[in-house]
Amino acid sequence: MSVTAPLDDNDARDSWLPMLVIAMGQMLMSFNVAALPVSMSGMVASFDTQPTTVGTAIVLYSLGVSGFILLGAKLSQRFGAKLFFQIAVGMLAVAMLLMVVSPTTQIMLAAQALAGMGAAGLVPTLVVLIANHYRGKQQAEAVGWLGSARAIAGVLAFVIVGFVAMINWRLAFALLIVHSVAILVLSRKLKDSAPNLKVKIDVVGVILAATAIIFITFGFNNVRNWGLLLARPAAPTDLLGVSPAPILIIVGIVIGTAFFVWTHRRVARAQTPLLALQVVDSPREWATVIALFAIVGVEAAINFSVPLYIQIVQGRSSMATSIAMMPFMLTVFFTAILIVRLYNRFSPRTIARLAFGLVVVGTIWLAFVAKNDWSVLPVIVGLVTVGLGQGALVTLLFNVLVTAAPKELAGDVGSLRGVTQNLAAAVGTALMGALLVGVLGSLVHAKLTDNPKFPSEFKQGELAAELNLDSVNFISNENLKVRLESTSASLEQVEEAVRINAESRLRALKTGFLVLSGIALLALVPCSWLPAYRPGDLNSTN
Repeated sequence: MSVTAPLDDNDARDSWLPMLVIAMGQMLMSFNVAALPVSMSGMVASFDTQPTTVGTAIVLYSLGVSGFILLGAKLSQRFGAKLFFQIAVGMLAVAMLLMVVSPTTQIMLAAQALAGMGAAGLVPTLVVLIANHYRGKQQAEAVGWLGSARAIAGVLAFVIVGFVAMINWRLAFALLIVHSVAILVLSRKLKDSAPNLKVKIDVVGVILAATAIIFITFGFNNVRNWGLLLARPAAPTDLLGVSPAPILIIVGIVIGTAFFVWTHRRVARAQTPLLALQVVDSPREWATVIALFAIVGVEAAINFSVPLYIQIVQGRSSMATSIAMMPFMLTVFFTAILIVRLYNRFSPRTIARLAFGLVVVGTIWLAFVAKNDWSVLPVIVGLVTVGLGQGALVTLLFNVLVTAAPKELAGDVGSLRGVTQNLAAAVGTALMGALLVGVLGSLVHAKLTDNPKFPSEFKQGELAAELNLDSVNFISNENLKVRLESTSASLEQVEEAVRINAESRLRALKTGFLVLSGIALLALVPCSWLPAYRPGDLNSTN
């Protein structure tokens, strides 16, 4: 393995304009994903759908990226990174146009799937373009800025979308069309990347990788509706009463294993693999990937659950969501930039352990202090603590992957990063949605059926059918009252049901934060395999 060579202070530094264009490409994707949860209340009203549909949109986007990013990496090598960068940006512009004009939920979801496939072509070109334009210390700085671009896009999305969504949520995606056009204009300043028509596409590898990722993502996304183990009524089928969701996940893992077996076979035959095994064939790389998967999954869960609670449960505006999330997003952004200053003083292993420790402490703290008011100081402290660990880890782990691979494998590193982050985002969002709804449903069902204010025949009576406890979801107190008033429930039962719902929602959210703290705690294990470089080695070893 080789890493970037040192850049002497007297060496000439290249223009940062190409990096600006590359960062704008990263921001285009990140802004889109961050805008979805902030636009949740507007989408729910426009499409008359459940809030978890927004989670499905995020999953479909992530599915498109992670399922086809390995193919995108090889196509960018075959036709040139610059050209493929421009094509991918064009696809995202079309997807944003569909978002603006989408009349139904199905069109909106299709738009996000298209955006995901466009991002699948864009992500691997970013690292290649950085390698084409920069070297040494400046290249390491560029990698840091790429990680920061993701964070700043999240900050801008929460601010801008929070404001424009009060007018119309579609305006946020209209802005991304303008952003896409600006990228295409400025992309002419990028260096031309020579196509390599000798690169062969491993069709079998593409099918195996895409199928594995689709099965895993689809399985996790349907845990909420189909059941974690036993099949629920909404499941399309069942195998001896077992939900198809875990079956899809297991089959996906088996197919993923078959992909790596097939890839090793191609390498043994001196054929071009879909993914260069050098980027994943050591404990160090696997530890980095696992740690990256864990922290991105935690981030996705927080970015989904907090807006869900603020907009749907509390019925507050998108701007209120932006204000509540701002401490977290700003902390992630500044930490992602400033963490580079610690690379010459501490090893990646030490930084990662401390960062995951912050995430553990922050999520446990949030589980105990979370209340209906997200602006209180204890909650802000918790979000900032998690943000410190989040920002440090995303930039650090990406830098470890990039600096551990030679320049010619930059596209493979970019695709590996993209698969990891987007699959983690899909799984994190889907599991958090399933966990919150599952805990909420269990608590509501238990408290209602055991409550003396409801008759003993409640479980089988008309009121139970009207409440439909098999499909409990997040809903504000006001909307719940309106729905219950149209049933045969008495005024006393309505008030009691609203109280139970409010308590159960908060307990579900607290449970979610505790689960996230457990994930972060487990992530300390792969951190033991991260490199323990000498001071200064991360940016200077060759």
